[in-house]
Amino acid sequence: MADRKKVFILKFDEVTIKDVPLVGGKNASLGEMYQDLTSKGVRIPNGFAVTAYAYRYFLEKTGLKKKIKEILSDLNTKDTRNLSEHGKKVREAILKADLPLEIEKEIITHYKELSKEYEADYTDVAVRSSATAEDLPDASFAGQQDTYLNIKGEKDLLEACKKCIASLFTDRAISYREDKHFDHFSIALSIGIQKMVRSDLGASGVMFSLDTESGFKDVAYVTSIYGLGENIVQGAVNPDEFYVHKPTLKKGFRSIVSRKVGDKKVKMIYSGSREDPVKNVPVKPEDRLNFSINDDEVLQLAKWAVQIEDHYHKPMDMEWAKDGKLNKLFIVQARPETVQSQKDLTKLEEYKLLEKGKVLIEGNSVGSRIGSGKANVIREVSGIGRFRKGEILVTDMTTPDWEPIMKIASAIITNKGGRTCHAAIISRELGIPCVVGTNNSTEKLKTGKDITVDCSQGEKGYVYEGILKFRVEDHDLKKLPKLKTKIMMNIGTPEQAFEQSFIPNDGVGLAREEFIINSAIKIHPNALINYSKIKDPKVKKQIDELTHGYKDKKQYFVDKLAEGIGTIAAAFYPKDVIVRTSDFKTNEYANLIGGTEYEPKEDNPMIGWRGASRYYKEGYKEGFVLECKAFVKVREVFGLKNVKIMIPFCRTIDEGKKVLKIMEENGLKRGKDGLEVYVMCEIPANVILADEFSKIFDGFSIGSNDLTQLTLGVDRDSEIVSDVYDERNAAVKNFITEVIKKAKKNKRHIGICGQAPSDFPDFAEFLVKQNIDSISLNPDTVLKTMVAISKKR
Repeated sequence: MADRKKVFILKFDEVTIKDVPLVGGKNASLGEMYQDLTSKGVRIPNGFAVTAYAYRYFLEKTGLKKKIKEILSDLNTKDTRNLSEHGKKVREAILKADLPLEIEKEIITHYKELSKEYEADYTDVAVRSSATAEDLPDASFAGQQDTYLNIKGEKDLLEACKKCIASLFTDRAISYREDKHFDHFSIALSIGIQKMVRSDLGASGVMFSLDTESGFKDVAYVTSIYGLGENIVQGAVNPDEFYVHKPTLKKGFRSIVSRKVGDKKVKMIYSGSREDPVKNVPVKPEDRLNFSINDDEVLQLAKWAVQIEDHYHKPMDMEWAKDGKLNKLFIVQARPETVQSQKDLTKLEEYKLLEKGKVLIEGNSVGSRIGSGKANVIREVSGIGRFRKGEILVTDMTTPDWEPIMKIASAIITNKGGRTCHAAIISRELGIPCVVGTNNSTEKLKTGKDITVDCSQGEKGYVYEGILKFRVEDHDLKKLPKLKTKIMMNIGTPEQAFEQSFIPNDGVGLAREEFIINSAIKIHPNALINYSKIKDPKVKKQIDELTHGYKDKKQYFVDKLAEGIGTIAAAFYPKDVIVRTSDFKTNEYANLIGGTEYEPKEDNPMIGWRGASRYYKEGYKEGFVLECKAFVKVREVFGLKNVKIMIPFCRTIDEGKKVLKIMEENGLKRGKDGLEVYVMCEIPANVILADEFSKIFDGFSIGSNDLTQLTLGVDRDSEIVSDVYDERNAAVKNFITEVIKKAKKNKRHIGICGQAPSDFPDFAEFLVKQNIDSISLNPDTVLKTMVAISKKR
């Protein structure tokens, strides 16, 4: 038997993850999965690897090694022109050289065998480079070398192999190795030759077994586009995005807690040309608005992500493809995730913007940092020579050729791309803020203009005019005190939930539906219920644009609300997440699309038709039914039974009973399947009748804002009497003391979710002394309040 270290070809069923020195990280992983996971249902297209030994043999036999060393002897990667000239000379030397006949012969023999397996004379293959130092914990060589798709025939295959070898010496690859202090000849190249998946007729994408922005490990993050996958890696297309909650997926639930449609303007398909085997074509406008894969396919991919992660015992970065002919999904690559998985979870870094500025542009944020500097708009890679250290790169999209300047940028902004595009991956690795998918940043931003790039506010990234001040706070979580009182959090938007879950907490004490309705739904539920009766063409057009793909407009409200609640519940699972049903006032409901048609005008909406009183009265009752359906979906479809429901502004016992009856009629029976229903304590009646409210609800959460307003008779929005408004007033504190005692007596949970403990550490200390069960704080005040409370104990 031949020495495995001295063979030119190894088939996928002959290699495992231990063979990285022989076939590189990419091929070793494919072989490992092909051998161990295909039997478990994970589909991997077959193929073979041209080994690192073959590469070294080629360099030695042709004299290329000596020649390349001579060319690189006076290399200076800090000089982009010098780097470009040297890289070009090396690549030309490789492409002019002939592959040794003994290597050519073996490649062709194995290519014929692969073609026969797939019942073709010359099957179409993908030719990918696989470096032997790929995917080290502190360095990812993925994307450094080139990939060639739809290669067919012996001559074209051999040429693609040489191009792969040459791509080991692209400018970005040379620069990257220099930065990481790798000798250029300590890294060898293996070539993966794998049967193509006809995703040109289907879809493709990238997925991670964690959230790429926060490092949150309980979700699979799936992205998807039409056509071949190069567009998603290069960032040429803004993809569809999905998050699947892994713990409940493993229990058999269909837990797609978030889905977002991307614009997907072009797709890469086979061209029919030998010279250029693939091309981009426009996607039909109708198809752009639809998801490129369905829910069953998202769930299948997420299950594979879990299987692959479990196999390797580490977070993974995977590429997948859907064959449009076979209508089947395949995994075509898998490698360890090398950025978020290396995070020190005992340290918390917080970036905070200290000034407000004019928003020039927005897009998808990458990371959670802030950076500022002068914008430099560069549309083509040929212009990178004019980029200076500390500037902010503004471009259409990046490829690995841009890397020599990306590493000296203070931030990056691109028109195209999603969170798995090249710009996003590299900026994460470099630790710089990046905003992708802005659509028109190269038009809106001007070279030389001072700007600030802010990725600290969750899913959306903002570019502000001018250099704005910001602060960075570092926290050592190991030094935080242990408290008897539960410290929960008030969560605003689902987009920040994964990131905020790393702040020490005992769950969510308040998640407001209003934030989800305002930002994700935007439409008054009655406008969706009565869609066929809407006469205003402008309103109808707005609804049509937002609800594209929904024949039943009501389902749009249910789905989007469920996804918002589900994302927050997933972020903190299995801890309690208390979600408050909608508590808009009539004037706020009227601001939703179509809302003016359904809302009365009130002189004082603050104490008018709000909270519980809406849920059983005609005029909103059907809207509340949709809210109930969203909760049913979260608990029964997503499997997130850690969600508790909280009813706001419940004035009387009778009102509470009416609300509970409607909930039960719509699948939310208190006590069934562990469902608990809380009530806000924000009206003096809630305190006075706390014994009676305890009989119909499972717990209380004190809303200190409204309780103060109604105890002192002060409109909290009035500046004239703002000096009277004070949550620390003795009357308010007496009410709080009383309701805590009554809740304890009745064995009911009692917490607080109002603003007061977030604003005043001494108020938090008062609550602890009263033996309150939990204090729910705004995320930015959790750490300082915990420290303040511990010092007073």
